Amino acid sequence: MTEPATCWRLRIFESLGSTSDLCRSLAAAGEPEGLAVLARRQEKGRGRNGRAWLSAPGNLFFSVLLRPRGPIREGGLWSLLAAVALAETMAPLLPDPSALSLKWPNDLLLDGRKLAGILLDSAADGSGNLAWLVIGFGVNLAATPEVPNRAVAALAEFAPPPPPEQVAHALLARLDHWHRVRLIDGFAAVRAAWLARAHPLGAPVTLRLGGSDVGGSFAGLAEDGSLLLQSAGRVRAYAAGEITPRERS
Repeated sequence: MTEPATCWRLRIFESLGSTSDLCRSLAAAGEPEGLAVLARRQEKGRGRNGRAWLSAPGNLFFSVLLRPRGPIREGGLWSLLAAVALAETMAPLLPDPSALSLKWPNDLLLDGRKLAGILLDSAADGSGNLAWLVIGFGVNLAATPEVPNRAVAALAEFAPPPPPEQVAHALLARLDHWHRVRLIDGFAAVRAAWLARAHPLGAPVTLRLGGSDVGGSFAGLAEDGSLLLQSAGRVRAYAAGEITPRERS
């Protein structure tokens, strides 16, 4: 028997500082799960490591609030689930869905360039379990923002971009689907779906950790969603960092 779909409550704002910041504050105040917030303009969008997420008109700025059961250490696995749901949302909008790929830990690429990013915020309860989880999505639908030292893409380069609200509704449906998959089959099924859209096993990558780089080959994902990197004859797991592909030598 499958779990019922989340009862989503979509709120749309002309302008917000950050959709995720609003969800975070409402979560801390006791807001039930199922809140979804969309802003047509976002003034203080956030990416990973404190990076700004630029607000270009016609793009998607969107966050959802969940209260999943499970230990706080499983929070990162939801980034994989969100990425798979987002990739499946965007694929039907493209003439060549195979141009999409996932990059650990939280990027959706189009033609090898960043199309979208995912940001997770969470809090623990007194027992060390997830009290709430906020998943933020930034997707370049209509415009390609200029990001220093990053190759960026927009859907509009390949196909007519739909309204952000349409993409948000489709994304909520895919999140529901993968939420049910997780409940029935566990995160192993989510991880397998993520790997099917990611770097092929053995692909050479560089992991940036702080100010240092670790070169190796992609060896998959651990059960907790950590990156597995084969380097110097060993496979090691990394819970943080940012990877970039490398040409084979």
